[in-house]
Amino acid sequence: MPEPGSGTTPDSLSRARIIDGRAAAAAVRTEVSRQVSVLAARHGVTPGLAVILVGDDPASEVYVRNKGRQTREVGMRSFETRLPASTPQSELLGHIARLNVDSAVHGILVQFPLPPQIDERTIIDAIAPHKDVDGFSIINTGLLAARGTGMIPCTPLGCLLLLKQYVGELSGQRALVIGRSNIVGKPMVQLLLREHCTVTVAHSRTRDLADECRRADILIAAIGKPQMIKGDWIRPGATVIDVGINRLSLPSADGPRERLVGDVDFESAVRVAGAITPVPGGVGPMTIACLLRNTVAAACAQHGVDPTGL
Repeated sequence: MPEPGSGTTPDSLSRARIIDGRAAAAAVRTEVSRQVSVLAARHGVTPGLAVILVGDDPASEVYVRNKGRQTREVGMRSFETRLPASTPQSELLGHIARLNVDSAVHGILVQFPLPPQIDERTIIDAIAPHKDVDGFSIINTGLLAARGTGMIPCTPLGCLLLLKQYVGELSGQRALVIGRSNIVGKPMVQLLLREHCTVTVAHSRTRDLADECRRADILIAAIGKPQMIKGDWIRPGATVIDVGINRLSLPSADGPRERLVGDVDFESAVRVAGAITPVPGGVGPMTIACLLRNTVAAACAQHGVDPTGL
């Protein structure tokens, strides 16, 4: 009998299906672009996304540049604010306050991490909940837990969309979420509960993590530890979503080179799992695509437009 999520028997499984996050993200962006065009033509509304970057963290620079480019490519307006690392918290709060009341801006994102003089929770709480397209505010967090209609954090939403595409029906599946962060782990649990999964949360205090992994039909790794989850921890035929993005420095003839790896040891896991996301090219592209999706949803809500009619 096929294992959940695999479509094959473990004996016939030689290599997992690779979950193509780039292709899935491209499909989301195509739909967002269509909705943006309809929203502009029928309602005279062009969604606008504002991104604030404080400091010059190289990874953040890349993320912000990609977000701006993809925002413009789908026909939305992109507003970027770049501030020096020495910016005081009060100044950043002032920028957010102005964006909160700017009718051209429908979504606000402050790129993390922030310099040490700025408190991330204070910044998150300063963003108007209806413009919080990251879904991090206490209002949106509460709505998600209470099955409301607030903004859903982009990375967990991207994971869910991939699961629905590659697994299909999630009801009754046994899911393990490794990691309990407010950004990924906790909202992922809420989304899986909405889909009627039986959900377990593992973390740094979990006893016998490998045994917990072997019980899961769906395994979501979001712990930030490179290649920690080994292939022999995974149930044959399980679906593995690797959220981790870790940079390893590897020696080479030309000097050290950087390699991106996930929280899962891909080479051993791909021989056991039924389907698995690669790193890079798995969950990462879906995060920005879902950010654009959330921005359209925010624009619709702010202008009283039913998004199902787009």
